[in-house]
Amino acid sequence: MDATRVGAGCPISRIAEEFDPFGEAYQQDPAGVLKAAREREPVFYSPELDHWVVTRYADIKEIFRDTRRFSASNALDPITPLGAKARERLAEYDFAPGPVLVNEDEPLHMRRRRALAGPLAADEVAKLEGRIRDLVTRYVDGFAGRGRADLVDDLLWEVPAIVGLLVCGVPDEDIDRARHYTIKMGSFTWGRPTEEHQVEIADQVGQWWSLSGRLVERLKREGGEGWVPTAIEVHREDPELVNDNHLQNMMMSGLVAAHETTTNATANALRHLLSNRSSWEALCADPSAIPNAVEECLRFSSSVLCWRRKALVDVPVGGVTIPAGARVLLVIGSGNHDDDVFGDPGELDIARSNAKRHLTFGIGSHACIGAPLARLEMRIILEELTRRLPGMRLVEGQDFGYLRNASFHGPRHLLVEWEPAGA
Repeated sequence: MDATRVGAGCPISRIAEEFDPFGEAYQQDPAGVLKAAREREPVFYSPELDHWVVTRYADIKEIFRDTRRFSASNALDPITPLGAKARERLAEYDFAPGPVLVNEDEPLHMRRRRALAGPLAADEVAKLEGRIRDLVTRYVDGFAGRGRADLVDDLLWEVPAIVGLLVCGVPDEDIDRARHYTIKMGSFTWGRPTEEHQVEIADQVGQWWSLSGRLVERLKREGGEGWVPTAIEVHREDPELVNDNHLQNMMMSGLVAAHETTTNATANALRHLLSNRSSWEALCADPSAIPNAVEECLRFSSSVLCWRRKALVDVPVGGVTIPAGARVLLVIGSGNHDDDVFGDPGELDIARSNAKRHLTFGIGSHACIGAPLARLEMRIILEELTRRLPGMRLVEGQDFGYLRNASFHGPRHLLVEWEPAGA
């Protein structure tokens, strides 16, 4: 049964009618916008999106775990369908998106995940700590003496891009060239870009797709270490499990996953820690508190506000029946503020005992494979900034410039200042 027909046949509540994930209120306070929904209408049909919106922690968790009745196949579909001109531009690059881990269903998903997960396991990622710390130190050296910085432009956009390329196995000499193709996919996948903007982003996607193919071919010839080189070995042993198209999609999507989400997560963390001065000063005084602070920041202001599933059968959720074929929007940023799970969820509490229960990395068989890397990068960045620039503060009155979209959430700018040494 088509979700649109079901929704159209039912009266639309005020909560459903007013829900606008592209609006300013949602960008500033997504959990607050959905507070009434969590309390009174935890699952509702949005005619504007043609999605069923799920807002409570327990329901979101259950749907993530239920791979029998919910499919991940629509996880990366543009929430706003691409126009003809954007599709034509992608076709010029022979763009051929295929399933990757986040939008594959069982049993293929777990077979591929087991084969490919090794390089992103926590113990393997930990080996990169020295290299990541050196990279962060080099970037901080570039602005520490200025007394001011845009942490997004001067640190947080560049470092995760480079680390993502390293983890994917891109050779050092190609990193500088490849990182210029890092793209903001938020408006493409999760927003409402104009037709002109769709074409512009499609051109960037196409260029990165082409370069990804060339990088894969180089790694096939010359070998290497990392996620994609490991996948190439799997490809040689089992070309049906991992084919050439999958390798190219891995190279392309791996950077997007490792880059923008980590950039946004760290920027969100710094914004809110610096806004809660006692929390920032506590971390400066006791760096051992940083790992739990990372989890609390991931809960408090997720860089991925929502994710998607498709119902395979009629499923009762939160007092309503989501019909077979319906598209489902799981609002992680709302579930992370469910007061049935987190006491005083609107408070940033870096000592929160259950902070790690957040849904930001998903849960179940599709839990984010890159979570250990994101946690490591965030910890190192916070350690270095609290150690070197404890007097750092937000510039007053700034516009953080959130990119209007339903999911990818982080400030486009984060202006800070401090008294430089010797001033």
